[in-house]
Amino acid sequence: MVICDQLGFNLDNINELAIIITIVGYVVVFVALATLVIVIGRISTLQNFYIRLKLRAKRGEKGTIEETPVVSISADENAAICTALYLYFTELHDEEKYVMTVKKVSRTYSPWSSKIYGVMNFSKRG
Repeated sequence: MVICDQLGFNLDNINELAIIITIVGYVVVFVALATLVIVIGRISTLQNFYIRLKLRAKRGEKGTIEETPVVSISADENAAICTALYLYFTELHDEEKYVMTVKKVSRTYSPWSSKIYGVMNFSKRG
């Protein structure tokens, strides 16, 4: 069984650059995921800040943002708003009638488009 001896795992075949690339790849993915968790966790804070800015501008107050009442939107309300916007924007497309028409197109014969020359003929010769 020579094949089984060749399938063995040998640590000498691993290059040190491959180990570095693997470690850097894992670190980049971990940092990207951690960044996404932080950003998604802070979306509600940014949304509340934006709402308070809008309320202050609407009232015309010169006070600070902290004087405006905190308006918070729950995750369920955010999901309902996003679903409603998605459904609204997908309905904006026109509904088209799917009618198929077949028109006969007369084409002149061309040996370039002839299929009989592309088929290999395997006939038994006796």
